[in-house]
Amino acid sequence: MILQALTSYYESLAEKGQIARPGWSSARIAWAIMLDRDGVLRRIAPLQTQAEGRKPQAMSFVLPAPVKRTVAIDPNFLWDNASYLLGIDSKGKPERSRRCFEAAAALHHKLLDDLDSAAARAICRFFDSWEPAEASAHPALNGILDQVTAGGNLLFMADGSYAHDDPQIKRAWQSFYDGSGFGEIAQCLVTGKAELVAPVHPAIKGVMGAQSSGAALVSFNAPAFNSYGKEQGYNAPIGKSAAFAYTAALNHLLSEKNSHKQIGDTTIVYWAEGGETQYQGFSAAAMFEDAPPEGMDEDAFRSAVAKLAKGLPCPEQGLDPDRTFYILGLTPNAARLSVRFFYRDSFGRLMKNVNDHHERMAIVRPSYDPHPTIPLWALLRETVNQNARTKTPSPVMAGAVARAVFSGGLYPASLLQAVMLRIRAEHEVTRGRAAIIKAYYLRLYANMPESTLLEVMQMQLNESCTYLPYVLGRLFAIMEKIQIESVNGPLNRTIKDSLFNAAATTPNSAFARLFPLNEYHLKKLLRDKKGLGIIYDNMKSHIAAMINSPIPSRFSNEETNCFYIGYYHQRHQLYEKKEG
Repeated sequence: MILQALTSYYESLAEKGQIARPGWSSARIAWAIMLDRDGVLRRIAPLQTQAEGRKPQAMSFVLPAPVKRTVAIDPNFLWDNASYLLGIDSKGKPERSRRCFEAAAALHHKLLDDLDSAAARAICRFFDSWEPAEASAHPALNGILDQVTAGGNLLFMADGSYAHDDPQIKRAWQSFYDGSGFGEIAQCLVTGKAELVAPVHPAIKGVMGAQSSGAALVSFNAPAFNSYGKEQGYNAPIGKSAAFAYTAALNHLLSEKNSHKQIGDTTIVYWAEGGETQYQGFSAAAMFEDAPPEGMDEDAFRSAVAKLAKGLPCPEQGLDPDRTFYILGLTPNAARLSVRFFYRDSFGRLMKNVNDHHERMAIVRPSYDPHPTIPLWALLRETVNQNARTKTPSPVMAGAVARAVFSGGLYPASLLQAVMLRIRAEHEVTRGRAAIIKAYYLRLYANMPESTLLEVMQMQLNESCTYLPYVLGRLFAIMEKIQIESVNGPLNRTIKDSLFNAAATTPNSAFARLFPLNEYHLKKLLRDKKGLGIIYDNMKSHIAAMINSPIPSRFSNEETNCFYIGYYHQRHQLYEKKEG
């Protein structure tokens, strides 16, 4: 299913001319080897672009497809690094660089010798006349030798034109690529057609944490992975054209800004069937960000999400709720890629699941918080100690949370456990943590409308709720406020620092200490700030009157989380900005 979807996406892009055809691929090139008609090197020119405020970037070109390079010497056609095209490197291995140059010369002679093309003749003459041993002294490399050998790619220009644009050279390469196959013919698992099987698939680049030279989604390189005496790609026969198509599509998505996001160690790639790019930009904003896509205001964006969630089209944005949409989560695994999850559904259903998630996460926010919603990256940040050296959330949990958001499934229990751990460690119920607790239980008890927890998991304070853990959480917030107001100046240690965890887990013993302590704080407040003391005393008495059963010796995890929500709701009401 994954490879079929990617191959179909490639074909859609190829029809629109938005991706290279088989045998061709996009590559970053930093330098141009400029030759005259006689193949003499005249200059090595930089090929770089620089956006304002950013470092220079190598330019992108559509060039002959690269080889799947291992430790063996295997050159690319018309472009490569300095070891292959100039016979020099910065690694102190001149003998290997010489053999790389010789291999590149042999490949180019093989393809270009019979062509009646000035560019082809110039390249062949260059390989015949160039002396790698004397390259470092060449005037064209004066002052830039270290930069050229640093690892960037080079291509050929002959008499002022790019060699890869020459029609004869292009035809020669295409003929070579189409006929350069050997091995068995079998039924392709992707297309269903009988064709030449690709023993090794092209590399996939751009997955964070994977090898920079590229990783494989389908590969077999050890006897334990082989079946019935077959080796490499013959264990899962995929045709040469399909192998190129799915890897080209995936590399294209990984190179586009609005087609992939990083969540933990998972690179999430997403696309719409048919290759229309407006779906990627819109879904990126809805799934990962808290801001509308470029060109839309907040109200129009939220309205569009709501319409799509109801199955209604948005013609002004060119979005169809019935369009099939795919989400693929990839993680690095040595030289391979692991599939963390794969999701396929209609775009409207995806927007409904994402919209439902944001509604479950909706909770009153402090006036200083500018974000209207809590994006996925901010949600996962709440599970991590921000003072730790590494602030990466659990990879398995991050993938499970993303899958739950996209599919509308249950949130993983590890998410709730991580949030509870942070609250106990930091004694702080932030907006994000309260929202996660609320969303977790709303989804867990979605089919149980009679659950008491649904009275607690509200967007804002529920003053009519008499559920004991929720009431005690509110009461603790009032007691904390009374203590803070009773002291003129900062406090070294509040009741939240010393008794918050105990009040949330073992309330009987904790509140046995809190009630007399708070009476002392309240007397000080009534003495120094009588009006304020009366207000908080009335609030405390009103909440305490809602305790209609004995305080238990211990709370369950669910009751503890209800305590946290009550504390957050009440504390927000106490500290929210008063207007008028």
